[in-house]
Amino acid sequence: MNLILALLGAYLLGAIPFGFLLVKWKTGGDIRASGSGNTGATNVFRTGGMWAGVATMILDIGKGYLAVWLAGRLNPGDVLAMPAAALAVMAGHAYPVFLKFRGGKAVASSAGAFLCLSPLALAASLVVFVAIAAWTRHVSAGSVVAAGTFPLAAWIVAHPPWPVLAASVVVAAFIVYRHRDNLERIHSGTENVLSFHSQIR
Repeated sequence: MNLILALLGAYLLGAIPFGFLLVKWKTGGDIRASGSGNTGATNVFRTGGMWAGVATMILDIGKGYLAVWLAGRLNPGDVLAMPAAALAVMAGHAYPVFLKFRGGKAVASSAGAFLCLSPLALAASLVVFVAIAAWTRHVSAGSVVAAGTFPLAAWIVAHPPWPVLAASVVVAAFIVYRHRDNLERIHSGTENVLSFHSQIR
């Protein structure tokens, strides 16, 4: 019963649409009608400005961490609870019940989940993300490469239990899948580039 509660709670935490709420509060608009149409921090950054994007990222990371931490507290000794909660919070963010199952790409919420599960592996992937995003000026490229290499980083750096490693593979595949449109735009040269100068407001 505790495991079911933990997973339901993780999904509902993930489904809290912080990006949608912040843009709605700041501009009165629906972020899903702007930019890429998703509720994640990158689209908030472009739509609502830098500070709204930063706040969304922090809150999304926080809900991922909290979901996994609570699952561990509710199910001490259960090696499946925390990795399963990581998948549940990712699903909640990407398919939120509060927004008719139309959410973000789950990068920040998944990062928060693995900040709790495997912080050293996450740190290694963060280095990859920064390097690729700075080189290409595409946040999406950094996200895809960091996600794709994360299971390898987890295996090499942290040697986690198999449920954590399995969850990292699922999360990586899901994030790459959610960025398929971005990859097509990168290939065609139409993907947005990272720029801070017009977003500080």
